[in-house]
Amino acid sequence: MGSIAEPWGISESENANSTPKGLSRELRHGKTAHNMSSSSLRKKSDLRLIQKVPCKTLKNVLSNLQEVILGTKLTVLFLAIPLAVIADHYHYGRPLIFGLSLIGLTPLAERVSFLTEQLAFYTGPTVGGLLNATCGNATELIIAILALAHNKVSVVKYSLLGSILSNLLLVLGSSLFCGGIANIRREQRFDRKQADVNFFLLLMGLLCHLLPLLLKYAATGEASTSLINKMSLSLSRTSSIVMLIAYIAYLIFQLWTHRQLFEAQEDDEDDAYNDEVTVEETPVIGFWSGFAWLAGMTLVIALLSEYVVATIEDASDSWGLSVSFISIILLPIVGNAAEHAGAIIFALKNKLDISLGVALGSATQISLFVVPLSVIVAWILGIKMDLNFNILETSCLALAIIITAFTLQDGTSHYMKGLVLMLCYVIIATCFFVDQIPQSKGTDLGMQPKNSVGGGFVSA
Repeated sequence: MGSIAEPWGISESENANSTPKGLSRELRHGKTAHNMSSSSLRKKSDLRLIQKVPCKTLKNVLSNLQEVILGTKLTVLFLAIPLAVIADHYHYGRPLIFGLSLIGLTPLAERVSFLTEQLAFYTGPTVGGLLNATCGNATELIIAILALAHNKVSVVKYSLLGSILSNLLLVLGSSLFCGGIANIRREQRFDRKQADVNFFLLLMGLLCHLLPLLLKYAATGEASTSLINKMSLSLSRTSSIVMLIAYIAYLIFQLWTHRQLFEAQEDDEDDAYNDEVTVEETPVIGFWSGFAWLAGMTLVIALLSEYVVATIEDASDSWGLSVSFISIILLPIVGNAAEHAGAIIFALKNKLDISLGVALGSATQISLFVVPLSVIVAWILGIKMDLNFNILETSCLALAIIITAFTLQDGTSHYMKGLVLMLCYVIIATCFFVDQIPQSKGTDLGMQPKNSVGGGFVSA
């Protein structure tokens, strides 16, 4: 597959500056669990017909299209992208635009993971790991920034909270359950060291959410609402800076000083899996073409995210679902379906280290990177977004972290653990499904009511 030259990328590998580095085990060490999980949804491309094309430029373009667009099992979902654009252009139902945009985001997230992996062949494992750490949750980050641009702080908070809950309870729970059923006659084991690192980082993030919330209850009757809001906002912005520092330290820990803790999944004796990894040892597109595709995919994600943010209230009204339920439950499930499916597939193969890396790694990245970055971006935009996610939402987050930590404390797994995590997610989803109570002014720190649909709020 990598033998076909292409005008933007593979041809550059002929010079020393752009030779792919680490095409053996060293490069695999640069892969994250997110990369490896997404690779389970890829399919081998058949380039025999393309090789017969006489025009070299056309051959290169077709080979890129084959690898990027048709090289995934989710290719059919790409059809939702032009349909969403057409629906918006001709002013079809806004709930339809929301649904199509959400479906279109699913294959894009998987393709971004594929492209960052391809670029890692040229940049090396460390830079590739940094690139994946930045782009791993690109969809959530873009939706958050666009929602802030529309002053929809509630959508930002709900969607990011939902992503964390989804990874901790739904993704991890379904992985443990399916893996336990598929390997019911043997005990599944995993390395606890990586999980421990993620959990104490998640607990630190939880502390940053709890303190602004507790300020409301710690304040005396003499403290005005505006003073409490100001205190909460200052604390949240300071905590966000600290959280970003912790995330940078986490990247250094993961990619440099303690890389071996995150490489346990590479020591595998499964022949089928080794064959899959061997296929991935050669880059299938060049550096500049991969960079161009990544930029293009990011722009398309931004377009669909804009549709999602602009139409979420209309979908809420039309479907009879609260904005909180759509943001916390539907957005994470559909938007990250590819990553979730990959985690389950590896759990079925008794590779729990990869599944745990996907679920816990993604939850940690959102908690310590996307959430505080959203607060900083809101600060820059002049929007008063704090880390107070309300008592119901923060309690769900705290209990999800605690339950998951207890589930993984002994380094073993069976289907019952996964079942309990999934049932906990169902309970939380039911809670937000039935929650139709309009919030009144002053019930949230630094927030004021926008509308009564799902308790939506914007900044004060």
